Amino acid sequence: MEEKIKSLEEAVDLIQDCSILALGGNLIHRSPAVLAMALGLAGKKGLHLIKTAGAYDVDFLCAMGSVRAVEAGYIGYENEFGLADFYRKGVEEGRIEALEQACYTVIAGLRAAIAGVTFMPVVGLEGSDLVTARGFKKVKDPYGERDFYAIQAITPDWTILHVQKADREGNCVINGPYYEDPIMARAGKKVLVTAEEIVEEDFSDNPALTAIPGFLVDAVVEIPRGAFPGTCAFYYGEDGDFIKKFKACRSSEDIRKLVQEREISV
Repeated sequence: MEEKIKSLEEAVDLIQDCSILALGGNLIHRSPAVLAMALGLAGKKGLHLIKTAGAYDVDFLCAMGSVRAVEAGYIGYENEFGLADFYRKGVEEGRIEALEQACYTVIAGLRAAIAGVTFMPVVGLEGSDLVTARGFKKVKDPYGERDFYAIQAITPDWTILHVQKADREGNCVINGPYYEDPIMARAGKKVLVTAEEIVEEDFSDNPALTAIPGFLVDAVVEIPRGAFPGTCAFYYGEDGDFIKKFKACRSSEDIRKLVQEREISV
């Protein structure tokens, strides 16, 4: 069996320019932020990002000029950290295509990919401008009189997740909310996991511990504090000072200096 444990450098090499990437976690919580930073610093280009609600991971890649499109329900930090300024600037300048979704429709598109169908019918979009903005089509219910909106399948080239624990086979333990990670893992063509710890534990005695089964996972990287500067439940909280300094940067060179000053291993 091919070794799934990779170095961060090997993981970065797996991701090709112009890939469609689904990023796990939610806002600044348990997102694969350090891997996203490594991709941006490595000069990856043309990435199409998928997320229900993203913040630092998406914003960093936008700041580094790595992104061509973002398909998400919401991008922003909320609370004291405000807007995702680099994402917003890229959209305003026409460098980044904002493919607006609702969190619900992102999930529906991923579910369609899992089911191997081209779309997933949904309800609840009546009266929303999102329908016109994205050109969602209607399909007729073959068993009734109702029409449904059809959300096109979303199939990531890579799903990238951050978890608390993983074993050498790629079985993953998530403490706290799962968010959409299990759905993204099943929808992606390939799955790359970063973990706070790679452990020798045997999860087979308690299979309910395994949030992402190893047979779905192609590569695992051990990155302690891999969700930095965001949170990872039961491990650490956010580094608000770093986020504010990042948002104050005015160029990609400023960002590189900030990363070097904090000695972040990317």
